[in-house]
Amino acid sequence: MSIVITGSTGLLGHLVVEELLAAGVPASGITAVARDKAKAEDLVAKGVRLHVADYDQPASLAGAFRAGDRVLLISGSEIGKRVPQHRAVVEAAKQAGVAQLAYTSIFGGPKADFKLAEEHKVTEQIIQDSGLPYTFLRNDWYSEMYMNDLAGTAERGAIVNNVKAGSRIATATRADYAAAAAVVLTSDGHLNKAYELSGDNAWTFDEFADELSRQTGKTVVHRTVSADEHKAILVSVGLPEGFADVLVDVDDAISRGALAGTPGDLSRLIGRPSTPIAETIAASL
Repeated sequence: MSIVITGSTGLLGHLVVEELLAAGVPASGITAVARDKAKAEDLVAKGVRLHVADYDQPASLAGAFRAGDRVLLISGSEIGKRVPQHRAVVEAAKQAGVAQLAYTSIFGGPKADFKLAEEHKVTEQIIQDSGLPYTFLRNDWYSEMYMNDLAGTAERGAIVNNVKAGSRIATATRADYAAAAAVVLTSDGHLNKAYELSGDNAWTFDEFADELSRQTGKTVVHRTVSADEHKAILVSVGLPEGFADVLVDVDDAISRGALAGTPGDLSRLIGRPSTPIAETIAASL
């Protein structure tokens, strides 16, 4: 039996492998699935087994999984292509007879009503239809998504998006979510369960701006613009139009409260509080 991590060289996947090693899982008992062998060199150097595979090439998944394995399917990053990619992994895992298929889904699961959730909801259904024992890790937004160019934001003096003033979001760090994944892969009692994972405290962008102001000594405010204005800004800095649409839609979801829930599943799983947003800001400056 091995613990298999797909997308193992990505930001989340690499952290999950590190969490497993820190928890005492032997490196020889971990399989890292990655597209690029070179990017997995540090994991291989630690004794982790490597399987080179590409979600877009189902045949490459042959041999990645074995009977009794515990598998973490980390969702693909290519929006619009993820359903067939995920289906390929599910089918390979079913053929191998794995004991658990954990999946990094979206906060809210079937109830999530924004564009980014659609492929996750379809994937959850594919996994359930497969008959495999599953664990759904329904992750809220990553705190790190708001840490790009904080110094530049402080200089400009404004956080600009289409989130309505006062709307809350309960983010957590990738390390928090990675710790939760490691727990469900190394302990019992998680089969055929879904966890709604979010930070312990939901914050507003006004509060984020105030904290950034405090830490930098510069005045920063949150400025709400229309969805069209925000999309134009995102496209002007080089984001593809389709991805800009997704981000604008997520901001609308935040405004509706779709990412504000704090059920406590994350902190209960990892046995500690989630990382406060102020701490993440400090680490990113």
